[in-house]
Amino acid sequence: MPIDPVSPLLRSVVAVRATVPDDAFTANALGTRREGSGVVIRGDGLVLTIGYLITEAEEVWLTDQDGRVVPAHALAYDQETGFGLVQALAPLGLPAVALGDAEKAKVGDPVVFADGTGRAVKAHIVTKQEFAGYWEYLLDEAIFIAPAHPSWGGAALIGQDGSLLGIGSLLLQMSRNGEVADINMVVPINLLTPILDDLLTRGQVAKPPRPWLGAFSAESNGAVVVMSVAEGGPAAKAGLRQGDIISDVRDGEVDGLADFYRKLWQNPAGSEIPLRVVRDGRETWLRVKSADRNSFLKKPHLQ
Repeated sequence: MPIDPVSPLLRSVVAVRATVPDDAFTANALGTRREGSGVVIRGDGLVLTIGYLITEAEEVWLTDQDGRVVPAHALAYDQETGFGLVQALAPLGLPAVALGDAEKAKVGDPVVFADGTGRAVKAHIVTKQEFAGYWEYLLDEAIFIAPAHPSWGGAALIGQDGSLLGIGSLLLQMSRNGEVADINMVVPINLLTPILDDLLTRGQVAKPPRPWLGAFSAESNGAVVVMSVAEGGPAAKAGLRQGDIISDVRDGEVDGLADFYRKLWQNPAGSEIPLRVVRDGRETWLRVKSADRNSFLKKPHLQ
C-alpha cells in the first residue's frame, strides 16, 4: 500500500494568533486580534504565513495541534507577495515542509489545503490566473482551489508529493457552470524563493518600495471605482472620494484594476502622481503624493 506523503506533514501547520495595538494603522481594517495558520518551513521554527495576520503585531503566539503554545516574533511582511515570516522563540519540534514548485502544478491537480487546527480539505486547482486585490495588490498568477477551506488565512497548500505549493490568502466566489461556488485564492510559493534571504536578513526586500495611495478600489466593467480611502493616507489627503472613477494615470488611460496598478507602480514611492477622476459625471485631475506603505506601519519588535 503506497505511503501518503502528505498526512505526516499536516502537523507542521500551526495556528497563528497575533495581537496588534489599538493605534496601529491597520487596526480598524484588519482588527487587533488576528487568527489564522502558518507552516514550518525550517527546522529552527521559521514559519511562513500570510502577512496580514502579523502586520504591526506586538505579540505573536503559535499553537501546535497538541495544544502547545509557543511565543513567536514577527520577522517580516512583504507587501508585494503578501507573505509573512514568523520565528518561533521556543522549539516547535516539528519537521519543515519542503518548498515545492507551484509553476509545475496544473489545473485539475489534486491538493490538500490544511490549517493549524488539523482541519484539511482535499481540493483541486480550478484555475491559475492574474489576481488584482482592492488593497493595491497584484499577482501575475495566483492559484485558485475548490472546494474552499473555511479557515483559509495562512493555510498550507500541499501538493501530491508533500511539498508546499502556496499559502492561503482569501475566500472568493467564482461562477462555474451557472452556479456560484466558494474558492480559495492561494499565493504561490515560487514568489518566496527570490526574496527569502532578504526577508531574513533585512526584514524587507532589497529594492525600492512601490508607491502607495491608500485607495481601496474595485473593477466594474473595466472601470476602476474607489470604494473607500485609508484615513490619513495619500489618497485621502489629495481628496479622492468613495465613488470616484479613476480613468487615467498621468497620460495613460486605465484599463481595469491590474492596469491601474501597473501604471501606478511605474512611479517611485513619494512621487506626485496625477490622476484623472470622473466624479458625478464630471472629470477632474487630482495630484496624489504617493508614499511607501511601510512608513505608516508599526515595526515588529522583540518582546
